[in-house]
Amino acid sequence: MDYQTITYTVENDVALITMSRADKMNALTTQMRAEIAHAATQGGKDARVLVITGAGRAFCSGQDLGDRAGGASIDMERTLRDEYAPMLRAIVNCPVPTIAAVNGPAAGAGANLALAADVVIAAESAYFLQAFTRIGLIPDAGGTYVLPRSMGTAKAMGAALFADKISARQADDWGMIWEAVPDAEFEANWRGKATHLAAGPTAAYAEVKNVIRGSWDNSFEEQLTLEAQAQGICGKSRDFKEGVLAFTEKRPATFEGR
Repeated sequence: MDYQTITYTVENDVALITMSRADKMNALTTQMRAEIAHAATQGGKDARVLVITGAGRAFCSGQDLGDRAGGASIDMERTLRDEYAPMLRAIVNCPVPTIAAVNGPAAGAGANLALAADVVIAAESAYFLQAFTRIGLIPDAGGTYVLPRSMGTAKAMGAALFADKISARQADDWGMIWEAVPDAEFEANWRGKATHLAAGPTAAYAEVKNVIRGSWDNSFEEQLTLEAQAQGICGKSRDFKEGVLAFTEKRPATFEGR
């Protein structure tokens, strides 16, 4: 795909998607959603970790309300089903770890795009905003699924109803994201985390993603079975053998990944 609204690079086993409509605070259009979906799928093939961030001062301001053919109104149901869902699935189902590096405001669908990643690292100046009720809508782009699971029903309900800004520090304290980082340290932090994951046992990481997500729908007994199956897969891998050998030899492991 010839990307027009994002940039996509791969370096040192890290695939980086940068939303590149800085003049529009990286608001999402039909084309942009398709490009992110394509790049996220490609990143799972090209690299051992995928990072998504924004250009300029914002991560993503959500749906571009001006993205309407001939001024026509947006068909919300069709847009969510045919455009948002494929993009979100490409991120959630990416076989390698995904990081959202939230460099600035993440609002509406932009906030929930970030929360679709496995790990969210935010600059302290960033914030998250479930802005939907401000224009008579409900949280979408997976927000009603991930919010109560990440920070509990009470906080999720307040975030959705009041549509107040949630600072990166609050999001960190509430368990909504992995960490909030001082702005001066932000890029070095997420790049260091990406480099760490890219050098790790990516087949094991894939199983981590599967079993943690599976736990949301499983009973305890079902989860024990799923854990055992996943651990059986990991236990047969060359990375496991290398990890044990490196431990006994008191040296860093060299994982080959998937």
